[in-house]
Amino acid sequence: MRRGLLFTKTFFPVFLLLLALLVLGAIASLLFGARSLSVQEVLGGLFGAGEGLYEASVVQKRVVRTVFALCCGAALGIAGVLMQAVTRNPLADPAILGVNNGAAFFVVCGIAFFQMNTAREYIWFALAGAFVTAVFVLGIGSMGRGGASPLKLVLAGAATSAALSSLVTAVLIPRLNAMDEFRFWQAGSVGAGTWDSFWLLLPFLIVGVIAAVISAPAMNALALGDETATGLGVKTAFMRYVAALAGVILCGAVTAVAGPIGFVGLLSVHVIRALLGPDVRVLVPMSALAGAVILTVSDVVGRLIGRPGELEVGVLTAFIGAPLLIILALKAKVRAV
Repeated sequence: MRRGLLFTKTFFPVFLLLLALLVLGAIASLLFGARSLSVQEVLGGLFGAGEGLYEASVVQKRVVRTVFALCCGAALGIAGVLMQAVTRNPLADPAILGVNNGAAFFVVCGIAFFQMNTAREYIWFALAGAFVTAVFVLGIGSMGRGGASPLKLVLAGAATSAALSSLVTAVLIPRLNAMDEFRFWQAGSVGAGTWDSFWLLLPFLIVGVIAAVISAPAMNALALGDETATGLGVKTAFMRYVAALAGVILCGAVTAVAGPIGFVGLLSVHVIRALLGPDVRVLVPMSALAGAVILTVSDVVGRLIGRPGELEVGVLTAFIGAPLLIILALKAKVRAV
């Protein structure tokens, strides 16, 4: 019975640790970049007490970038929780299931055929692409004997992702202007984040968070099996659709404004599940915190490694996440969550 408690004895230490890492990551994001700033320069830029216009401008841009990275990381962390809960697949992640590439393909079509060039235009295409791809992968992965097993879903996602990558290339090659527009966006970066991007993302983040919180108890019941969940009074099909749609909205919105950033959901959920257990009610908020920390710290590391330029955060998260995926896949058994 104690294992089912929402707040275990490790919850608050882990929460405080994540909160401390979040604050430290945000401070580092303000201090470090192509040119490091002192604490006094940052405070002066924040409160208008600085003497240098350059420092004030840099601080304001880094504030936007930091807030944007925190929100994108939180959204991807929650999306990872929902996708793993819906599919009962511990390897599920927007990138692994092909959802990121689905959003990217639709955005490429928008750039190439409709001359789109702003996040406000990208977002609806990205959401449509993420939704269509998620439905397709779940449908393919559910075919055959045994239904949607973890391995079948990963294979379906990998195959779909590879096919979509080929289609993206096929659309871009004869269109050099579209390739130039798409090239930076494809790497996945929070460096181009603005307050407009943040306000564009915020409504989708709010909707996704509300849907995740509402569906979390049902996802716990679904982990026991559909028959048991139905016996507990859970509307299994409806709640599964709500959770899946929330995950697609969060992933698609982030992909539209920041590009396809992979493995943040996988990393954050596995870290939190290892520390606090499988309760989805705990995983949703704590994975949001962990995702925000991972993306913000990765962005800072990318800036330090790539000086005087920067290494896109999507490259770093893939570099860290790919080995984790291999380790998880090589375990003796891939169990349902």
